[in-house]
Amino acid sequence: MGDLVFAKSFQELVVYQKARRLQHEIFQITKTFPRDEMFSLTDQIRRSSRSVGANIAEAWAKRRYDKHFLSKLTDAEGEEFETQHWVGTALDCEYISQAQAKTLMDKCEEIGRMLGSMMAKADLFCGEEYKVMRESVAEYFANSPDDAKN
Repeated sequence: MGDLVFAKSFQELVVYQKARRLQHEIFQITKTFPRDEMFSLTDQIRRSSRSVGANIAEAWAKRRYDKHFLSKLTDAEGEEFETQHWVGTALDCEYISQAQAKTLMDKCEEIGRMLGSMMAKADLFCGEEYKVMRESVAEYFANSPDDAKN
């Protein structure tokens, strides 16, 4: 376990990179959807697929607090499940093929497994350095109210 390489930014996370590739693939596929789906299915599947990566990025920013980190990863997982729903809807409407749906679902499920693993191992991402106050002494407090009376 000592051989692990720790990411310095959310962009380095493999799960984030996979989420970005998935959102791009969905964007490309949805270009072929009928125009009358533009403000319904097309918009919904694009939004949910884009939200997966956005929530991973937000989780990264909230690593100082385990519960906030887990909350944002849970949101990412929820968006991943919603994306699966919309993929199924696109298949039902015959906008995508069975093969396309399987490929997208497989990618969604892989991202879901990775998010689940991150949540199970949150302590590896939310280290002690994110749990401490980074400010030493609050020098901007001139005097206490009691000092002003003297």
